Amino acid sequence: MPPARFDDRQVRWMPFGDMPHFLFSILHIDEPRGIADVLFRFSAGQQIVLHRHLAANHTFVIQGEHRLYEADGALREIRPAGTLTVSPASEVPHREGGGPDQDAIVLFSMRPEPGQKLYEILADDGTVIADITLDTLRAIRAA
Repeated sequence: MPPARFDDRQVRWMPFGDMPHFLFSILHIDEPRGIADVLFRFSAGQQIVLHRHLAANHTFVIQGEHRLYEADGALREIRPAGTLTVSPASEVPHREGGGPDQDAIVLFSMRPEPGQKLYEILADDGTVIADITLDTLRAIRAA
């Protein structure tokens, strides 16, 4: 059986500020449960900004390879298409990106505790430069 191909022509991709190598699409925010389902698109062969996940994340790789990198850029993990990962909140900063030949498309189901941040965006020295919360996603969706 030939591998399935994901057709993302109907996805409304948006940049996140001036963050390079990264697009996203908010699919759904479950208000009563505080869960956000968002597609992320990571450019092939690139790494995005340093950040850390402060809420639990369930991820499913739809296309390509989802690559995780240490803060210094060293490759930590490769998740091929079809991989489901359930990750708790973590203070460990990292970068993410697509594999060498194809953009990675990954479904993130973010599951924060009430009032918990989703992410912190970090400068290369580890300084927090932005907080991402469910309110951030709500404001983006409303705009």
